Amino acid sequence: MIALIVSNLTHRPTRSALSILLIGIPVTLMLTLVGLSQGFVNDSASRTRGIRADIIVRSSSVGTLAINNMPEKLVARLQQVPHVVMTTGIASHLVSGWTIVSGIDVDAFERMSGDFVFREGHSFQKDDDIILDTFYARQAHVHAGGKLALFNREWNVAGIVEPGKLAHLFLPLRVVQELDGTQGKVAQIYLKLDDPANTNTVVDELKNLIPGYYIFSVDDLVSLTSVDNVPFLRSFLDVIIGVAVLIGAAVAALSMYMAIMQRTREIGILKSLGASRSWIVKIILLEALLLGLGGSILGIALSFVGRWALARLVPASLPQAIVPGWWPIAAAIAMGAAVLGALYPGMVAARQDPIEALAYE
Repeated sequence: MIALIVSNLTHRPTRSALSILLIGIPVTLMLTLVGLSQGFVNDSASRTRGIRADIIVRSSSVGTLAINNMPEKLVARLQQVPHVVMTTGIASHLVSGWTIVSGIDVDAFERMSGDFVFREGHSFQKDDDIILDTFYARQAHVHAGGKLALFNREWNVAGIVEPGKLAHLFLPLRVVQELDGTQGKVAQIYLKLDDPANTNTVVDELKNLIPGYYIFSVDDLVSLTSVDNVPFLRSFLDVIIGVAVLIGAAVAALSMYMAIMQRTREIGILKSLGASRSWIVKIILLEALLLGLGGSILGIALSFVGRWALARLVPASLPQAIVPGWWPIAAAIAMGAAVLGALYPGMVAARQDPIEALAYE
């Protein structure tokens, strides 16, 4: 039986290859979107940890980091709390999509997170200086000393640094505040403690000292950062998976139906030799299963190609992770959809009259 199935698929290589490709595309789509979702989560968690803070304070009146509405005076006030040895306030401004430029007090920021590691250039020297990490510099095709157009003005690219600290773009704190007209305001405050073991104690004290603010330990915030906690993302993924199932089923149904139309005499010969209806259906479904398996393997391979392309073109805006845990899920969906789509063509083949099939030209 296996030899017959393989022979059927290899006898018409173009049709088989196109079917595998069309089944593989939805698999690639699923894995790419899941990888992008996980990539955003991992990238955000990594950059948050890169600040080396223990506690984050945010305003409870906003749902985005791009709004500066916390008094900057609070930065100095929180440094007086027992066990707090260092604080720094960050102003944020949305660039586009998920990309935010962070306004920093360079001295305070580097004391907490460690010095920037410059690949090119230097730190801020003028108000129109901007610092990029290597990901954004590659995406924008700029080098230190070049110009970057943002917010309807040109910035001088002062330096390009190693990635992994808070954001992909940095401006002086005062400059970002002026961009938003939020002088004296920050979007979030990071606290470093004398000992991470005191984190829960300090968090409880801060909740009493400044009620109405969101106060998290960095570890808790990172642990809460997941695909399921991003609004609408899980629903979006479910819709994409549903579309992938429909495409896979439709491709398998069309492929199998065309195969049956082209093999009418062959099916008639098999039935005249005693092949049962269930045996004919089994042959058709197994062919669809193999097509689904081939499409799954191709889809997984193409997801690596997609990741490579995104990493070359937009590494800062679209970080994609490879999520091996989703490979069997995507493969099961693709093969299940292929088998589902082949059910009707299989039943059509099983109902064919052997005499009429033998007389078919």
